[in-house]
Amino acid sequence: MSNILETAMLICFGLSWPINLVKNIKAKTAKSTSLKFLLLITAGYICGIGAKLVSGTYNYVLAVYFLNLAVVLANVIVYFINRNNDKKSTE
Repeated sequence: MSNILETAMLICFGLSWPINLVKNIKAKTAKSTSLKFLLLITAGYICGIGAKLVSGTYNYVLAVYFLNLAVVLANVIVYFINRNNDKKSTE
């Protein structure tokens, strides 16, 4: 039961990341994005993955952690692309 609840939490929390990713791609600016926040979330997902690996809990919850981590990392990449766009627009 705890795996189901943990997965539900990750899905609920993780649904916001694709929405945020699309918003950031469309915005073409990094002005409203916090890199520190994205990196903190990334660290949290890495810790969650680490906890699953250390405990030997290889199940579908681990896959959800990896999926969420991938989308957050995509947001980090878009942040740097948008930051580069911001620099070009001020030149």
